[in-house]
Amino acid sequence: MPLGTLDRNPPPMFRQGYSALTKVVFFSALALFLMVADTRFKVVVPLRSAIATLLQPVERTLAVPLEMWRGGGDYLRGLNHALAGEDAAKRQLALQAERAARGDQLAAENARLRALLDLRPALTVKSVSAEVLYEAPDPYSRKVFLDRGSMNGVVLGAPVINDAGVLGQVTRIYPFSAEVSLLTDKDAAIPVLNTRTQQRSAAFGTSLGGGMELRFMATNADVQPGDLLTTSGVDGIYPAGIPVARIASVDRKAESGFARILLTPMAKPDAVRHVLVLEPVGLQMPKRPEAEPAPEPSRKASAARKASAPASGGRR
Repeated sequence: MPLGTLDRNPPPMFRQGYSALTKVVFFSALALFLMVADTRFKVVVPLRSAIATLLQPVERTLAVPLEMWRGGGDYLRGLNHALAGEDAAKRQLALQAERAARGDQLAAENARLRALLDLRPALTVKSVSAEVLYEAPDPYSRKVFLDRGSMNGVVLGAPVINDAGVLGQVTRIYPFSAEVSLLTDKDAAIPVLNTRTQQRSAAFGTSLGGGMELRFMATNADVQPGDLLTTSGVDGIYPAGIPVARIASVDRKAESGFARILLTPMAKPDAVRHVLVLEPVGLQMPKRPEAEPAPEPSRKASAARKASAPASGGRR
């Protein structure tokens, strides 16, 4: 083979081009230029948008198996949760039906007993639904404002409750709004009844932590943490039997004549939106008949007394 016909070019792997340092400097400068151009002049934004538009179908296609896996798991979990919720709702419905039947039976029995004993029927508590507008901006008191006032039938001193229990009492009234002092206010007080011992007492609001306390209870009083306190109904304002608070702690000190009993209100004022304003029990009580005025003495009797007065005085 003649030497002239041989390929004297080196193989590709042995070819010598630009040095590695030159390539590094060039591509570093190019990268820096592109970063500056993208930051300052936004020249790469159309290119990035075009690439993202082209790759979006690919990304969606690749994400389909993962979404199907997640969706299938969520469907199975949701199905199991729905079946469990349905079973719980059926059990709760059966329990409520039993309670409703028992309540109707007790109400009928109560009506028969009252008729037998010739007692007046139980009072029907009138109520007005209201919504809490805002809390009074007073750091030294706990008051809220309602969107119902005297024009809606709200009266001064009306009890305010929610689904958990007693919330407070109307202490100031306006035509279209009312101010309610919460039970946790430092000036609030309410008569309560211990459902376990049937002992009456009074609960007061405190300025510490938004709680309540029982005052003037002896150190040997039969109170325990967890006892439920309800309205006693003897004040003529609150209907009897509405939950008020639960005893949280009892501190019995030998050197003190009274125990320190802290309470946890049943109604949480910070999480209340809708309430019921009740009519005070005293306004629903039948009024006492007025005493008839005594008949005036006749003129003849008064004249006889005047005539006999000097004669009796002379005989003495």
